[in-house]
Amino acid sequence: MNTAITTDLKKATFEARREFNADISLVWRAFTEPELRDLWWAPAPWKCETKLMDFREGGKWLYDMVGPEGERHGGVELYDKIKVEDFYTGKDAFTNEKGEINEKMPVSTLKNTFIPTENGSLVIFFSQYPDTESLETVIKMGMYEGLNMGFDQLEEVLRK
Repeated sequence: MNTAITTDLKKATFEARREFNADISLVWRAFTEPELRDLWWAPAPWKCETKLMDFREGGKWLYDMVGPEGERHGGVELYDKIKVEDFYTGKDAFTNEKGEINEKMPVSTLKNTFIPTENGSLVIFFSQYPDTESLETVIKMGMYEGLNMGFDQLEEVLRK
């Protein structure tokens, strides 16, 4: 399956939609349990390495994407609202080596929505950036390709 990605540069929004042939509870777990998220979040040959996941309102997921040469790029999701197997909202940001938000890089507001379908589950991955320049920065960094590769890997994880 392909990921449908749309961006609106004027509104500084990014949205990816992908339907997975798996039950909503399993897809939800793949986003909210570190052992599963680490299996698919970073595009190969990179790996995702969770440092901390406290999936609750007010909690966070702190992780590194680790490259084939050992290079590390940190990230964090800060959770605001969670409705189990329906959606979660929060902030998404890059971090420095101490796990602190890197203010020089774009920070987005996120909403991940999970919808049961006839064939499985639809995931809507939505990000709102503060401005066009921030969105263009992450697009140039490979957000389209990286997310699509990650979702392809998620499909494999869900099959197993």
